[in-house]
Amino acid sequence: MFGIENYLGFIAAGIILNLTPGANTMYILTISISQGRKAGIYSIFGIISGFLVHTFFASLGLSIILAKSAIAFSIIKYIGVVYLVYLGIRKIIDSKNSFISNSSKTELIDIKKIYLQGVLTNILNPKMAVFFLAFLPQFINPDYATGSVPFMILGVTFMTTGTVWFLFLAYAASLITKTLREND
Repeated sequence: MFGIENYLGFIAAGIILNLTPGANTMYILTISISQGRKAGIYSIFGIISGFLVHTFFASLGLSIILAKSAIAFSIIKYIGVVYLVYLGIRKIIDSKNSFISNSSKTELIDIKKIYLQGVLTNILNPKMAVFFLAFLPQFINPDYATGSVPFMILGVTFMTTGTVWFLFLAYAASLITKTLREND
């Protein structure tokens, strides 16, 4: 199928990799706990958009630059670290306690900001670019695959399994937080 080998094996490996906690998981959980289900879902949209960018770069072969250039990899890595530290500091400054509900103050969710943070959290993670570049080709027949179609199919498949897992995380985290706030 389009030069893809062992598609079921890819799906199984993709699910296992999506279940492994990382920066995306931590971001989605943090947003879902602190700002609720709706914010968690918009953070997922951002993360998934980042997956699309990585899939596109891998399909065009552009992310090989990160794998071949230690300087480019380091620059992206440090930008990503600085951004994640910035997000963490902002979260500490902005919130007194995630489990305290203040009914007199209605906090508006900035959907654009949450979405863009999700995109940046994913795009600035150089491990994601290298992951897509190293993982996807393992399931593509080099004799048959001459274009970007197999990369796109595998990338969208990985995105789909990730979306299902991330939605579960956002719903579970927001439900648990809501329950804890109501029982306090």
